[in-house]
Amino acid sequence: MKIAIFSTKEWVREAFDRANKKHHMEFSYLEPRLNIDTVGLAAGHDAVCLFANDSCDAEVIASLQGMGVRTIALRCAGFNNVDVRAASAAGITVVRVPAYSPYSVAEHAVGLIMVLNRRYHRAYNRVREGNFSLDGLMGFDIRGKTVGVVGTGQIGRVFCGIMAGFSTRLLAYDLFPNEELASTGVEYVALERLFAEADIISLHCPLTRDTHHVVDRDAIATMKPGVTLINTSRGALIDSVAAIEGLKQGQIGNLGLDVYEEEEDLFFEDLSGQVIQDDVFVRLQTFPNVLITAHQAFFTTEAVTTIAETTLENLATVHAGRDCANRLVPEKVYGT
Repeated sequence: MKIAIFSTKEWVREAFDRANKKHHMEFSYLEPRLNIDTVGLAAGHDAVCLFANDSCDAEVIASLQGMGVRTIALRCAGFNNVDVRAASAAGITVVRVPAYSPYSVAEHAVGLIMVLNRRYHRAYNRVREGNFSLDGLMGFDIRGKTVGVVGTGQIGRVFCGIMAGFSTRLLAYDLFPNEELASTGVEYVALERLFAEADIISLHCPLTRDTHHVVDRDAIATMKPGVTLINTSRGALIDSVAAIEGLKQGQIGNLGLDVYEEEEDLFFEDLSGQVIQDDVFVRLQTFPNVLITAHQAFFTTEAVTTIAETTLENLATVHAGRDCANRLVPEKVYGT
């Protein structure tokens, strides 16, 4: 089985080479991201392997179909960058990695909260420069605060467990409440109430038509002044322009982002020698109470190993003609 692996970095090569000792598949490691301009690189392959910022819309899928590609393997949980309907119509199977290490992402979200609250990043730089002043470093006790969790899938549930250890009050919103989680004291409420009552809000839901800009200008206006807002899921859950307005007005007290809605032009690349052209992103970086990491929440040894192993298991299962539990079908994805 020949697989074109797009968006390749050294860590991808290392993880997939290790996992491939069991499968003996043939890889073409490709540094470019998949899009309509690079899809030609998939010619001669049975499958393509994609990451979060590759683009696989209907036009790309039509090209893949013409080349004889039969499988699209996502090495991530999110699939908003793939037109699953178009793939199904083209007879192309789409598989993903629904869970790799929920702990990696949940722990990163908690890390963003801690750094923003206690200003670790600013304190580190001050001390290195011989500045031992505490001015501007005041934080708050997390104990006793209300934490709102939007989305209680595997990552959201792990995040709730960690935050429960801080002795917080936990509110959650999910279209499908988890009874086991509710039995631990997590209270499921309407999204409007969560926004209004939470001191800290962490987003752990997928990006869909319904959740696109779920945090917009109106939502931010209903939040507590000085709210801490964290997003380690998908960038377009937050309207970035609205977030800037919220920061300027003091409505958002801290903003922690591991994802950004226009990140495909920025993240996973070294642009340190270039001028960033995204004015919204540059504006976000000017705020002292904003912390941005470059989509690294998943990036642990355990998670990367699981991603590679699960991706190759998915491909082997599909190639053998067996039903794959991680296959995406339009009826389940879109509900119709």
